[in-house]
Formats: sequence, C-alpha cells, structure tokens
Amino acid sequence: MGKSGREGGQEQGSGSADKGSGGGVTRRRALWIGGGGVLAAGAAALGAREDLARWWWRVPGHDKPRTPGAVDYRGAAWVAASPENWRRADRPADYGIDRVVIHVVQGSFGDALRVFKDPGHAAAAHYVLRKDGHVAQTVRELDVAFHAANRSYNERSIGIEHEGFVDRPESFTAAMYASSARLTAGICRRYGFPADREHIIGHTEVPGADHTDPGPHWDWDRYLKLIRAEMRRAEKKEKPGP
Repeated sequence: MGKSGREGGQEQGSGSADKGSGGGVTRRRALWIGGGGVLAAGAAALGAREDLARWWWRVPGHDKPRTPGAVDYRGAAWVAASPENWRRADRPADYGIDRVVIHVVQGSFGDALRVFKDPGHAAAAHYVLRKDGHVAQTVRELDVAFHAANRSYNERSIGIEHEGFVDRPESFTAAMYASSARLTAGICRRYGFPADREHIIGHTEVPGADHTDPGPHWDWDRYLKLIRAEMRRAEKKEKPGP
C-alpha cells in the first residue's frame, strides 16, 4: 500500500501537423478538400458531443444519481474513504477501465481502512480484502481512487488491497485468494477485458511505482486460474438451459 501522493504521473498530449505539397489546386482536389472539411467538422462536432457526454456530470444540477452506501460488488461492506483520497468521475463513460491493480497492505485490514479514512494519507484503493475473504469497498468503481501512484493507471484501473505483508507467504490464505478472484472476475466481466497478466497486474508493475507489492509470495498462476474458473462459472449460469 504505502503513501503514494495524490496522483502520480502527468497527462501528456500529442499532436501532429500535416505538411502541404506544392502546386496548384485542381477542381477535383478542391472538392476533395471541401468534402474533407465537412467530414472534419462533423468529426469535431461528434467529438465535442462525446466530450459533453463524458463530462456532463460536472455541470451544476446534472450530477449523476448516487445512493449513499451503495456497493459495486454484492457482499462487500461499504466503508467510505476520505474524499481527499479519490477523485469523482463517471467511469467508464469518461475513463475506460481495463486494469485491476493488486496491492498488499503491509499491515492489517483495519490498518488499511483507517488510513483510507485519513484525508492526509493521500491514497486509497477501491476494495480491501481480509484474510478470511471479507470484502470492504471504500471507493466506488466509477470514481478514480489514488492507489497506483500513476495518474493514467489510476484513471483506467480498479485497485484491490489485501491484508498482509509481502514477505509473509502465510498472509495469502485460500479464503483470500478465492474471494479476491471472485471480485476480480466480476470486474473483468463488467468492463470486458481479459483475465491475463497484461490486465491484472501488481502495484510494482505500474510504471513509475516505487512499491514492491504484492511481492514474490503472491501466487499469480493460482490467482489467474481461480479468476478464469469464476468467469467460466458465471458464463455457464448465463447460458439458457436445453
């Protein structure tokens, strides 16, 4: 876990300019340019509408309805993190979600909840798991939690904290693995990304991160097998009977 600052990383923009070619402009070229201008204007208008759709909740009086204490994962207990440790958003409308970041608290379940409630901690994950598999949700999935120490990864990911210590393999119980796998499988299905090591990563794998969690004792093979089994189980339930 650790204290990672409000949000690490910087947003970077990129642009390009087309170089023109010499020579006169033919009637055909003029028509093509004119048509291109119309298409460009249409694309710009579409882009503007999409931007408005993504950011509509920022307009006063148009806030997205939210139910106090609502959770995104059935069975989770709501334990609100301080508003200083996350940023209000409307994901995945404004930021697409395609990652889960796995964390280890370096402490207890209670330690994680305590610091996430602390406005001076400057960090929080969306979920915290206890050794017995109990799940607490501290930030809504639609909001950006400050958990990865990288702004772009914060915006695109859901962070899951696990009770325990990176240098103590006994921290990672069967109940914890099973519960975390169910949680992550649901996230993968909700946002439509695969259960693989490109999309489910450790905090230490986030660009620019200076953390070592979940550490060498986290069993990735076991974890991914459990996640995929949960996803297959859910798919079978959804298939209509004969």
